Amino acid sequence: MERRKAPVNVRANVRRAPGPCAHWGDTDADFIREILDLVGDKWSVLIIGTLADGPVRYSDLGHAIPGISQRMLTLTLKQLQRSGIVSRTAYAEVPPRVEYALTDIGASLLSTVLAMAAWSADHHAEIRRRQAAFDAAE
Repeated sequence: MERRKAPVNVRANVRRAPGPCAHWGDTDADFIREILDLVGDKWSVLIIGTLADGPVRYSDLGHAIPGISQRMLTLTLKQLQRSGIVSRTAYAEVPPRVEYALTDIGASLLSTVLAMAAWSADHHAEIRRRQAAFDAAE
């Protein structure tokens, strides 16, 4: 079993115990984790990406995202709406129509989400190979 070494402070050449996060304090790290749990969730990423080209009806979102259940779609949309990332517009029509769209803050997140998704697609085969090699070595 390999032991992890404590990070070294190069200037003072003194070992120190790792802190909660290298760049942020406890309070910021807690909030960052909360937000990343929301926007980094697999369903959130796919919903945000699907809304990239403008408003989408609820049923069309469900059809556009393979594997998502109505329950998960509804829960994720509510969480994104609560955080101000997605807006919901209900139209008083028969039958009723509901559309979801990215807000300004949601649109500011779009390039990051699309970059993460593109990175995942670009490295999928390599990651699968490494996972299989790791699993075989265990």
